[in-house]
Amino acid sequence: MVNSQEPELVLRKVVVAPFVENTYIVGARSTGDGMVVDPGGEPERVLEAVADLGLTVKLIVNTHGHGDHTSAVAALKEATGATYALHQADVPLLKEGASWASRVVPSYKPPPEPDRLLADGDILEVGALRFQVLETPGHTPGGICLYGHGLVFTGDTLFQGSIGRFDRPGGNGRQLLLSIFSRLLTLAPGTIVLPGHGEQSTIGREKLTNPFLQRIPGLGGR
Repeated sequence: MVNSQEPELVLRKVVVAPFVENTYIVGARSTGDGMVVDPGGEPERVLEAVADLGLTVKLIVNTHGHGDHTSAVAALKEATGATYALHQADVPLLKEGASWASRVVPSYKPPPEPDRLLADGDILEVGALRFQVLETPGHTPGGICLYGHGLVFTGDTLFQGSIGRFDRPGGNGRQLLLSIFSRLLTLAPGTIVLPGHGEQSTIGREKLTNPFLQRIPGLGGR
């Protein structure tokens, strides 16, 4: 999926049903430690991919608390015993997400309380890999992105050619744009954007071509 120049990095995207959501498996080749970002469904497929990669999942991370990104957390945590991490401001969304996700996914189990509450600047360690937590509220109050090794996992903050919706409770359009301009578009242009839905992009491409980020007064659009 990603042509990484880092031999230590293992990375695979699994697009899961029923929400057509991108679940990412990240690992350190030398130690076999792994992290799952946004397990949104089909835990059996995710676990098969983990086994195929030869990883041991030590950490499960959500970029935000919506049900289409959390639907497989409980099953993965039960299977792996991994630490579950989420920004503290999105903990209330776990119950809200469970209320509608359970109607779509018959086997749905609500995610557990997080073992680790994340904040801006936290470092997530996966073997020799390090990913920094970037607070990017707007899609949700506690939305985050994970940045490291030339990659940024953007959840539902930034997509290829689009941005996250902000019409749900807790969403804020101006805050979302401020997050994108101040925390994401300041990254190196070659940084690979790995979103929660759709195809990957780069920061440089989105800065130049994303129609939602052009000519916005007071927000630094070109």
